[in-house]
Amino acid sequence: MVRFIHAADIHLDSPLKGLARYEGAPVEQLRNATRNAFSALVTRAIEEQVDFVVIAGDLYDGDWRDYNTGLFFCREMGRLHEAGIPVYVLYGNHDAQSEITRQLRLPGNVHEFPGKAPGSFVLEHAGVALHGQSFRTAAVHENLAVGYPAAIPGFFNIGVLHTALDGHAAHDPYAPCSLDELAARGYDYWALGHVHEHAIRRTAPWVVYPGNLQGRHIRETGERGAVLVSVDGSRVKVERLAVDVLRWHHLEIDGAGAVCLEDVLEAIHRGLAGILPRNEGRAAAVRVTVRGSCRAHGELFGLENQLRAEVLAQANALAGADLWVEKVCVETSPALSPEELMARSDALADLQDLLAHVGGDAELIEGLTEELQELIGKCPREVLERVPALEAVRTGRVRELVDSVAPSLLARLACERVAERGPASRGD
Repeated sequence: MVRFIHAADIHLDSPLKGLARYEGAPVEQLRNATRNAFSALVTRAIEEQVDFVVIAGDLYDGDWRDYNTGLFFCREMGRLHEAGIPVYVLYGNHDAQSEITRQLRLPGNVHEFPGKAPGSFVLEHAGVALHGQSFRTAAVHENLAVGYPAAIPGFFNIGVLHTALDGHAAHDPYAPCSLDELAARGYDYWALGHVHEHAIRRTAPWVVYPGNLQGRHIRETGERGAVLVSVDGSRVKVERLAVDVLRWHHLEIDGAGAVCLEDVLEAIHRGLAGILPRNEGRAAAVRVTVRGSCRAHGELFGLENQLRAEVLAQANALAGADLWVEKVCVETSPALSPEELMARSDALADLQDLLAHVGGDAELIEGLTEELQELIGKCPREVLERVPALEAVRTGRVRELVDSVAPSLLARLACERVAERGPASRGD
């Protein structure tokens, strides 16, 4: 039996985005997350006593700031060298020959696929042949797979390729090719990289994306790692290896039944508590989004900062530094429709009527735009960056802003009127 680990998209020393700018964020965990995940991968390779490791591109995240990134990689490769485990590295768009200007001599167990043309490594003792071509430049738009050598008869042939295949919306279309073109090479297993989501695209032959080793932002949620491949004659088994040290989650809360802020906070607390058992001891970074048409909308409107502070307090109480809230988003809508508000015979209905006609009053919009632009001209840049509504004012889209804010403003005022009338009126 032959066993190997297939990894890709490690992005060593890539900064995790979306947390470090917040006070109290686990900065040290974030800074070292990609390194710690890679060390965990090396540890698993040694524990599993694999025959070799394949890295299918984007080992690095671009040119090194200094030699520490390369020194760390050499140190981890030294651990595998002591265990007698060779490593076969193919470079992708982030670590192409044109991108990495610094170089270090690598340990003798590390073998690099060439960039000028496809190259092969034949492991006679294991009956395995690996074929691949590294990126010479960051953007490779030609089909590299069609130039790969023919499969070696009697060997388990592995094609190593950094590609988005025939297109992937989230990734640049580098080294494009089709599943049929890969199958036509006659290989047994294609070790792919570039797409950060784990996927088995085909099983005859095997075409596998292991996904990236460590999620780096909120668009990379859930389990991350590599795959362990076992080959026993004609039988191939592919298992996931989770080695991520910090896991991203998007907690979506249905606020449809929420009457007040307390109801929303209770729902969020239940959601956060439910994440911890699934995280298997890892740190968690969570984005919370509250959605739905609800009576609590008016109370939530404009209180994102307060809501985030409340949710942070919940997270700290549940798991301390191991549970961090990246952002809290409020995407609720009023429980009362504009028609229902118009039916009310009070000042709130009058305001609804006024707001409904603001968009058609060009003179009013122009005056409002001038006044608001003068006001935001005095705001610090960091404030403008954090409040999207101010960008709408700066670019003159005040009519659009009024249309989007009006329902929430009315819901907020309606909520305050209910509060003034007392608890007995909440069922009105």
